[in-house]
Amino acid sequence: MNPHDITGETVHGNLGLQKVLQDIVRTLSPSFIPGNIYVVFNTSDEAYVQYAKDWDMKYPDGTNLIQTSVADAVTAATSNRHDVIMLNAHNAHAVTSMLTITKNRLHFVGMGMRGGNGVGMGSRARISMGNSTVSADIALMQNTGVGNTFDNIKFDSSSTVAASIWGVAEGGEYTIYRNCEFYKSSDLEVTLSAELLENGDSCQYLNCSFGSTANAISTAIIHPCVEFAREKITDKFSRDAYFKDCLFLRRAGGTANSFVDATGVNDVNRMAMFKNCDFVANELGSVPAEAVTASGGKQERGAILLSDSKCFNCTLLTEASVGTMVAGATNTHNTSGIAKDG
Repeated sequence: MNPHDITGETVHGNLGLQKVLQDIVRTLSPSFIPGNIYVVFNTSDEAYVQYAKDWDMKYPDGTNLIQTSVADAVTAATSNRHDVIMLNAHNAHAVTSMLTITKNRLHFVGMGMRGGNGVGMGSRARISMGNSTVSADIALMQNTGVGNTFDNIKFDSSSTVAASIWGVAEGGEYTIYRNCEFYKSSDLEVTLSAELLENGDSCQYLNCSFGSTANAISTAIIHPCVEFAREKITDKFSRDAYFKDCLFLRRAGGTANSFVDATGVNDVNRMAMFKNCDFVANELGSVPAEAVTASGGKQERGAILLSDSKCFNCTLLTEASVGTMVAGATNTHNTSGIAKDG
């Protein structure tokens, strides 16, 4: 039975009115039919067999409610229909090659009951990738769709494939990540490898965490949590990026280690705003010279804006004269207001 159907078993509302309205909506097919809900289980999940027995069903478009991989769920979903893909939180949903999302208005939700104002750390609904089977893959996931959202999910890459130096490659429009964790445990000695490649247009990152204080960066390289680097995804570049209440983590082994970096003068377009964010270095030999850097030089098409953001165990919040602006609780480029030991 289609869960959208109105039947004699329905116990809420005015059944006659609901039936009429539903029939009207269906005459507008396909644009205004409510999106399908897909639930992703690994077949090894303890609850899979019973859940599938009790709840699996086939939608009118021929797709099944229960899917056994994230990639299959993305294939089943229809662009622009606001389909919802729910990830069971029992164990990781492993992909062997980059999860490529080009469809629009899909909504991915981790089922770990982690709503509210978390910061993403430790989400049990995880998408993971070891070494990719495709040499050209640049990340665990690449999103270029419009209006997609991700809630309560950990993105966990350990790939050492040469091209795969980012955890998530974001090149979509109006994407929203809420309470997500971005984690890459490999390529810790690769310059400009990062948890997130930001090539998106007006993307938001809310209550998310990036990186780790456990994995040591033992060399004096720029290995940020977030990298702004123009057109690493073909024809995509960052515009109006917004990070709010996010946590950036590094076990730093050199003064060059930073949390955010723009690698060229045109990487930040319009703005990249960091609102009420914390940059935390767990020292391994040397503290970072700056938490936020622009290694490619002064930004010519936009600015990095740090509003009420703080860094811990760094010498400076950001370097001066490179198109970064600081306001709020720590309102200077220098050492004033920087949390340090001693």
